[in-house]
Amino acid sequence: MAATDADALRQRLEALEKENHKLKRINAALIERVESRATPPDDAYAAFQYSVELAEQVRERTDALNQAMAELKASNHLLSEARLRAETAHQHLIDAIESISDAFVLFDADQRIVLFNSRFKQFWERSPARIAAGTKLDDIKRLAESTGLILEEHRGSDEQTLYQLYDGRWVQVSERRTRGGGLVILYTDITEVKNTESIRREQALAQKSSLLQRAIDNLSQGVAMVSAEGALELWNHRFLDLCGLAPIAAHSDFAEVMADSELPLLTPASTDGRGRPIQQLEQHLFDGRVLEIRTHPLPTGGFVNTFTDITERYQHAEALRQSERWIRLITDHVPALIAYLSADLVYEFTNKVYEEWYHWPRGAMLGRSLREAHSEEHCRRLHPYIERSLDGESVSFEVVETNFNGQERCMLRSYVPNRRPDGSVAGIFVLIRDITERRRTAEALHQAYQNLEQRVRERTAELTNLNSQLRREIDERTQAEARLREAKREAELANLSKTKFLAAVSHDLLQPLNAARLFTSAMLEQRDPSANAGLIRSLSNSLEDVENLLGTLVDISKLDAGVIKPEITAFAVGELLDTLAAEFSQVAVSEGLQLRFVPCTALVRSDTQLLARILRNLLTNAIRYTPKGQILLGCRRRRQSLSIEVWDTGIGIPEDKLQEIFQEFKRGDQQRPNQDRGLGLGLAIVDKIARMLGHRVRVASVPGKGSMFAIEVPLTRRVPVPRQVTEVPSAPSERLQGAKVWVVDNDAAICAGMRTLLEGWGCQVITALSEEDLARQVDNFHAEADLLLVDYHLDNDCNGVDVVESVNARRATPLPALMITANYSNELKQQMRELGHTLMHKPVRPMKLKTAMSHLLERGAPEAHG
Repeated sequence: MAATDADALRQRLEALEKENHKLKRINAALIERVESRATPPDDAYAAFQYSVELAEQVRERTDALNQAMAELKASNHLLSEARLRAETAHQHLIDAIESISDAFVLFDADQRIVLFNSRFKQFWERSPARIAAGTKLDDIKRLAESTGLILEEHRGSDEQTLYQLYDGRWVQVSERRTRGGGLVILYTDITEVKNTESIRREQALAQKSSLLQRAIDNLSQGVAMVSAEGALELWNHRFLDLCGLAPIAAHSDFAEVMADSELPLLTPASTDGRGRPIQQLEQHLFDGRVLEIRTHPLPTGGFVNTFTDITERYQHAEALRQSERWIRLITDHVPALIAYLSADLVYEFTNKVYEEWYHWPRGAMLGRSLREAHSEEHCRRLHPYIERSLDGESVSFEVVETNFNGQERCMLRSYVPNRRPDGSVAGIFVLIRDITERRRTAEALHQAYQNLEQRVRERTAELTNLNSQLRREIDERTQAEARLREAKREAELANLSKTKFLAAVSHDLLQPLNAARLFTSAMLEQRDPSANAGLIRSLSNSLEDVENLLGTLVDISKLDAGVIKPEITAFAVGELLDTLAAEFSQVAVSEGLQLRFVPCTALVRSDTQLLARILRNLLTNAIRYTPKGQILLGCRRRRQSLSIEVWDTGIGIPEDKLQEIFQEFKRGDQQRPNQDRGLGLGLAIVDKIARMLGHRVRVASVPGKGSMFAIEVPLTRRVPVPRQVTEVPSAPSERLQGAKVWVVDNDAAICAGMRTLLEGWGCQVITALSEEDLARQVDNFHAEADLLLVDYHLDNDCNGVDVVESVNARRATPLPALMITANYSNELKQQMRELGHTLMHKPVRPMKLKTAMSHLLERGAPEAHG
């Protein structure tokens, strides 16, 4: 601003000096003109007048000159002040330029230096450049380029440029034009900024590299980046794991690294046998895994390989392919035309019937469009329905088509859209069925009824619907009444059963006990020992009746209480039937009957013990109610079940009694002479067990000719597991002669009775009341023995299992054990199976005991008895 005022004052001063010089010349010219003019005498007045005017003009000019001189003096004073201010402003400008931290230089319009600060001069101290006012900018640039002061130039914006100097410094040059055409340039040293920026950039790059490595390490894929020279630059742990490699060094040769792996080397240059490039391949490893290897070339050279474990995807694909094969197998045998069209009406699936109908080779329709596979007329007829299906509507319609034999058939076509999750249609399921025969039947029916009036049909339909509703209501009410009557009858029967149970037990138990008391008194009064044999047999029979009655009552009570739980297994029914036939053959012979048996090899699913109990009850009833003739035990196959049947030639059952005989305490009216009547619970037990097992019981009878009882058991194809516990045959063996048997029971009377019974069979018996008592008698269990009979419940919280374990623990060869108990629980049965002991329930029947002992001594294998 000061420089501008100084210029204006200087210009004004110059103008005043020119004006003053002009006035002086005018004044001199006027004076010279007056003095040189010759004035005539007679014109004196005019001359005087003229001189007055001239004097007035001189005075005016003199005043004007004085005023101009005054103004000039004032202007000179102002000019001096302006010059002083300009010099002050110029000094301030120089001080301001010197105070800035950047190098500053000002060029005029001719690109010559006008003004610069000391930092600009210092910038060029190390170069031969001469910096002074008037130096041109082009000379400075040429000198800088020729001396190598500037190594590299980086163009930024229009007004800024970066230069890298030979000593490592960085300078930012900012240029700006002045209004007068000059140029102002600032040189800023940004070396520290560049260094800080470089450090920050290197740190950011290192951080990005670390993040990249961590990201790659967390990938589920193996990744390996290879440089253009074939060196391994970047990899993750998954790559080493999938390739089975140990840790490797950086920049290792990729080919050498892959040579240590069982995976092949894949690069962008890899080709197959035909020279075609390979970008991906699947590798099956020895441990069953499947890897997918892909290679990706990089724009700057080198490549990236990815290794993906696709075992699960491969297995899913195999499962899908297997599923597709099954679907193909099923659809090929369905008597209907099945196909699938994409949204572009291209065949993606056709079954065998579809291709045969349109006379296409196997698989030839796949990938073809609808118009390629069929005629234009055919497509034109189907077009409206296809459009509706593509709009999301399920369409069914009938159309007449001609097959490859030239026959016209009526086809029912169904189009079902396949919707995506977003609701759009991805394709159409096509189902075509030949309904020619159905259509002909419908037409025939329509022809038969077309003459009937519409009102009659409507009325008939209304009456039919009304009758159907009435019948349904009547049926529902009848069923409800039947259920109520059945519930009432069951309640009454339950109360009656309890009453009969008490009456039957009180009478039937007292009868044999009373007879046993009479026989015992007769034996005490009998003096002739030879006459005691008949009394003893009678006494034995009475006690056996008591035993049978108690066993039956125990069974029926356990069934009613739900204690018995069936153990359903698969087994060969022949083993069970063989055992029963052998057991009841002797019973039948003793009653003067013949038992015939037809073997069977079928496999069934049931509970072996409960099924045996059903068949024993049926065989016992058959023998009891057959005075003479024979009993037949055999099987019949009925689709999915096996009917095990017992036939007899007995007295038969009246037809009105066929359901009543399964009730508790129901006994036949006629029986064989001298035959026990029983409690009438045998068939009731059969019915309860059959219901528990889910088996069906059938009965047929002709009075006076005989009866047939059958139990239907489900068949199975699964081979049964060999049983560890089986039924022992009832046939006794002479093996008991001389057998050494140890008996342990906490009841002295039972020990005495068992000794008497076994010695009667020829056994050498040692009885004991406890484990300690037995140890004293048999040399601490080291004496010779063949068999161990133990009661399960002993004194002092001991049981038979502990006794058997202690005895066999001290012997080189364990003894076979027969466990006797009144405990019918399934848990005890399972425990005996696991330990390999034979189980027999109380009351013990001598014949069954004899058979079990004989079997154990013969085979030495664990068995089970009910």
